[in-house]
Formats: sequence, C-alpha cells, structure tokens
Amino acid sequence: MLSLDSLDTERRNINTMNLDELSAVEIIEKINQEDEKIAECVKPAIPEIGKAVEFAVESIKRGGRLIYIGAGTSGRLGILDASECPPTYGVPFDMVIGIMAGGDKAM
Repeated sequence: MLSLDSLDTERRNINTMNLDELSAVEIIEKINQEDEKIAECVKPAIPEIGKAVEFAVESIKRGGRLIYIGAGTSGRLGILDASECPPTYGVPFDMVIGIMAGGDKAM
C-alpha cells in the first residue's frame, strides 16, 4: 500500500517554511517562484492530458458527463468548476457535476 508520507504533495515545502517571517512582497515573490515550476512539471504530461481531454469530449458528444470526484480542496475545486460550466458555457446543469467526500457537510 502506498504511504502518503512518501508523496511530495503531502509534505511541507522546504522553500516556503518561513513564510511567517517574510514581508508581504517577499511572500508573493516566493509563491510566484514556486508557481513557475508548475508549467515545467506539467509539460511532460501534456500528451496524456490531451488524450484525457479528447476522451472526455468524445464521451460528452455521445451523451456522457464529466464528473469530478474529490476530497477536501480537490473536491471543492471540482464542485466550483462544475458550477461554473452552465453559466459560462451554457451546458445543462447535470452535464458537469462535482462529488465531494463528506457531501454537503464537507463544503
């Protein structure tokens, strides 16, 4: 079984340990430095992400839906994105939905 302790995403970022000691501008600069790393990390996965998007598009064309499932922040972000799709893209309210562990109480 995978130990969550071994995942970088579950550890504190050593580059941002001292945020409480920095000025507002220094905090923003530090966050920006960390954010710059995202694009380089995503780049190798672009082909696989593209396949996932194409699969979702084809599924929706055949009457399927996009369903986000998550817990905590990932669940909230899925619900947020799903709630923005009808007013932004004019899709039916049940085409893109978010499901969050813990249901309404977790919101």
